[in-house]
Amino acid sequence: MIRVLLVDDDPLVRAGLRLMLGGAPDIDVVGEAADGAEVPALVAAHAPDLVLMDIRMPVVDGLAATKALRARPGAPEVLVLTTFHTDAHVLRALRAGAAGYLLKDTPPADLVAAIRAVAEGDPVLSPAVTRRLMRHVAGGPGRDDRAAAARARLARLGDREREVARAVGRGLSNAEIAREMHLALSTVKTHVSQILTRLDLNNRVQIALLVHDADSSDDTP
Repeated sequence: MIRVLLVDDDPLVRAGLRLMLGGAPDIDVVGEAADGAEVPALVAAHAPDLVLMDIRMPVVDGLAATKALRARPGAPEVLVLTTFHTDAHVLRALRAGAAGYLLKDTPPADLVAAIRAVAEGDPVLSPAVTRRLMRHVAGGPGRDDRAAAARARLARLGDREREVARAVGRGLSNAEIAREMHLALSTVKTHVSQILTRLDLNNRVQIALLVHDADSSDDTP
């Protein structure tokens, strides 16, 4: 079972999500929070595998709650589910450690599939969010500075770790990386863990963002 904690300040939204997810045989909603401030205690009490997190909440918003939660050892995955999809919201959520970002108009079947994917460690982004990330990588203020800083961080890695990081940036799974680089799956998992530790990151989405930032600059064709 995938244990899910719902975090949204709208009780009707939480009720709808609980009802919808209740139809999935492998998902168990173990708790609800109306604000990000309630998340730490509920995570400690219920040990969810995944937190379904809104952004706009009155005391502690979902971005701050995600950052604080993902900084803890053994933290559950976070899947953001919100109506807000500006560049700033998307990037802050992913850099804070969210493994997925979906909009509230996501069809129920797609939401259930996303929860399963994120629980397995695979990042999930809605199409609108993916388009925003592509625009962020392609241009925008400070692109050269971001690229230089990202390249400097990647330079901390060994050659094989950088290869694995770039494969993660291309969206490959561990199994696909293992096949492409002729490595054991366990070796790829070790490399990914080392990358996360060396660069102080906490999921594959953050690795991919760093790789894309490193490859972007004003003189990139």
